Amino acid sequence: MKKTIVMEKYPAYSLSIKKSETKYKSAPEIISYFRNLIEKDPVAAFIAEFNHYEHTKSLQNGEITQNIIDAQNIIFCFGQKISNPMILSIRPRSIGVVETNEEFIVSFLEAPNEQAHKKMEAWSKALVN
Repeated sequence: MKKTIVMEKYPAYSLSIKKSETKYKSAPEIISYFRNLIEKDPVAAFIAEFNHYEHTKSLQNGEITQNIIDAQNIIFCFGQKISNPMILSIRPRSIGVVETNEEFIVSFLEAPNEQAHKKMEAWSKALVN
């Protein structure tokens, strides 16, 4: 996975997967894969799926980079405890899946919990054949 600082302040991780390197054929299939893992996880709680592509496309001034053909998010939470009021500002988690003609790009913000972060990395890397 590649770590990038987005907008000069957000630590994000991403993995580019060529379509020939995975059995998944679309962004919704990958979202379904993540949802299955989340629902089976003893700690994670599924919250929602968000079709970012359709939302942006529906906006009067919405802009989508030409090579993006789909963009979806899955929203969930790993929260095992509420140790202070500010912890809610960094929850829930979201994994984004962008589809282009050639590849999928899976991305998420760095999680404050190392175990949760490693789990999201492992889930993402397992997409590759």
